[in-house]
Amino acid sequence: MEALTLFLALRAFASGCAALTGIEAVSDGVPAFRTPEAQNARQVLAALGVILIALFVGITFLVCVSHIVPVAGETTNSQLARAVFGQSPLYYLVQAVTALILILAANTSFADFPRVASFLARDGFVPRQFANRGDRLAYSNGILILTVLSLSLLIVFHGETHALIPLYAVGVFLSFTLKQASMVRYWLRRRQPGWVSGVTVQGIGATATGLVMVSHRGHEVHPRGLDRGRPDPHARGGVRHGPPPLRRGGAAALDRWGRGGAALTTHSVLVLVGDVHRGVLRAVRYARALSEDARGVYVEITPEQTRRVEERWGRFAGGMPLVVLRSPYRSVAGPLLEYLDHLQRQGSDQLITIILPEFIPARWWQHLLHNQTALLIKGALLFRKGVIVTNVPYHLQQ
Repeated sequence: MEALTLFLALRAFASGCAALTGIEAVSDGVPAFRTPEAQNARQVLAALGVILIALFVGITFLVCVSHIVPVAGETTNSQLARAVFGQSPLYYLVQAVTALILILAANTSFADFPRVASFLARDGFVPRQFANRGDRLAYSNGILILTVLSLSLLIVFHGETHALIPLYAVGVFLSFTLKQASMVRYWLRRRQPGWVSGVTVQGIGATATGLVMVSHRGHEVHPRGLDRGRPDPHARGGVRHGPPPLRRGGAAALDRWGRGGAALTTHSVLVLVGDVHRGVLRAVRYARALSEDARGVYVEITPEQTRRVEERWGRFAGGMPLVVLRSPYRSVAGPLLEYLDHLQRQGSDQLITIILPEFIPARWWQHLLHNQTALLIKGALLFRKGVIVTNVPYHLQQ
């Protein structure tokens, strides 16, 4: 289990909002409902809310009791369906229904954007052509423009969802924030009956979606400031041939590392590695100043990330050994504490220094947008005998 930091809460909120973004199509399409439009749309929203809550709670419960964790190459829903139905036809039925839902979700933009554009065109904020209906009584101009823009994005970003999701998040939550902020302004200007509750609800909504948008932006801006620098010139070909990287957790990792030829000493210096960048390389230099037997420790969350870290570590870390601890439940503290337990069982005089690379954002509020892993680890080791925690700060420039 990880600490419930502000960024973790915002990340969970952002994921939940992203899962609910189809609901706004109902609010934008109220004129398309039968009379009375507002009442019918309200009933549809209520029904969608009940269905989504039931799905989220049910899937979350089943995933927990089935001990399912995310893996590369297969969705959590697929794993859950396989655990419940096996390889029976019901499993493939669930997969087919999921695909149909995704197709319908992809079509939501083509149903909703042209209608919103027609509203803006009617009020004179975009070209009037967006308000024109085609032969099939659809807003053809909006559909064609959206098609061209969508294809352009797919071509420019090569269809990589990791590159497209930030654009989607910023676009969606920016529009949500503007929409709710506009409603706050509307209520404040009109002051009609119920305006206090209207301002309160819309103000909270605008603040929440604005925080989600800022958290996406703030979390993406820092990797540019954490450039990896240049390879260590003292390493042969970028990699010093020492003990191989390990893929075992806890005791197994230590045993295999020990068989690589390095003898355990009474003072172990460990550099906790989350990625390889300038902040980590500064911590590596500091660790070498403390001990020639220093090593890096990386907690594996996904194999893909591990391979990237190992490749960068071999190029930039100057041959320092890297211990990789598996973490099937994506906890950083758990495998690290298990590893420290085994180290300390080697002798009563074991002294362990843990070096935490920690980057310092340029602005104070950017601290709130990150998961504070270093703070979590320091808290877990606060009362542990024989363990010294040292921070090596790296100040980012905006």
